[in-house]
Amino acid sequence: MHQHEILAIMRLSSLLLVVAALSARAAAQQVPPVGGSALKPDYYSQSCPRAERIIAEVMQTKQMANPTTAAGMLRVFFHDCFVTGCDASVLIASTQFQKSEHDAEINHSLPGDAFDAVVRAKLALELECPGVVSCADILALASGVLVTMTGGPRYPIPLGRKDSLSSSPTAPDVELPHANFTVDRLIQMFGAKGFTVQELVALSGAHTLGFSHCKEFADRLYNFRSQGGKPEPFDPSMNPSYARGLQDVCKDYLKDPTIAAFNDIMTPGKFDNMYFVNLERGLGLLSTDEELWTDPRTKPLVQLYASNPTAFFTDFGRAMEKLSLFGVKTGADGEVRRRCDAYNSGPDVGGAMPMAMPMPKM
Repeated sequence: MHQHEILAIMRLSSLLLVVAALSARAAAQQVPPVGGSALKPDYYSQSCPRAERIIAEVMQTKQMANPTTAAGMLRVFFHDCFVTGCDASVLIASTQFQKSEHDAEINHSLPGDAFDAVVRAKLALELECPGVVSCADILALASGVLVTMTGGPRYPIPLGRKDSLSSSPTAPDVELPHANFTVDRLIQMFGAKGFTVQELVALSGAHTLGFSHCKEFADRLYNFRSQGGKPEPFDPSMNPSYARGLQDVCKDYLKDPTIAAFNDIMTPGKFDNMYFVNLERGLGLLSTDEELWTDPRTKPLVQLYASNPTAFFTDFGRAMEKLSLFGVKTGADGEVRRRCDAYNSGPDVGGAMPMAMPMPKM
């Protein structure tokens, strides 16, 4: 073999090694959704062809009766997926024998309207095609339907998730972001689950819907001190009129912990990009919202989404599709529950079989 041929082979081998190294690095930076490749959009085309329509009809009725249902469903879906994956583990009811995710402090404020909507959808589906549609798929489809129904984007939702066989009472407080997290901690938490900074900011846009209880942002309104320890009437990064208005709204929050304020003061019931516009105006409600605006890693994305709603919708849809595939259970790793708040035969580890909670009245 000639010398120039040997050199060519050596160069090609080096190039292949570089490509392999880059591919390995890219793979290491993304956490693949477990079981996600087994899902498909037409999963119920034969076994329950009207499944999506039934869920959409139930959600429409529920949203019209309770306009906060969409925000609640998005929150429940996120809380479910970020803890052990999108497997409906958040729906399991705690019993005297077995605790569940319901016992985690961060889940105490999850809205009942969302759980009730899932129960209603499950009841309707069990009448149509018993034992076929999982609660995890109901959560994913219901979230997508309600985003679109309130003005947001439509995005693909592959189906075929199975429901979890366990529900941890301690995992949510560790796995879910809190209202006072720094951007550093948020990026670390989302990154550990395979989500980019862009996806973090896009998913934060879900705060365009819904409300937060005063205790989640009271530290910005009362007894606030600057980094140097100087007392301030409120967090100076907030719009003064907005801050004073919130102080008035929340003045009795210690006596009444149910007092809350809309996340998006401008268009609270519409899925749009106003959440990002608000951040530019000092109208962000939570300290995590304000962090997105001030941190140089996230601020350009906030500015992009504030000025370009199409970019936000596109990125939000992609991020939600990715989220919906995170840690899904398929095959023998899960089951299709007969009712969403209880396992079919009890949890897979320890404890006696849970006793189901009474279903809400229709």
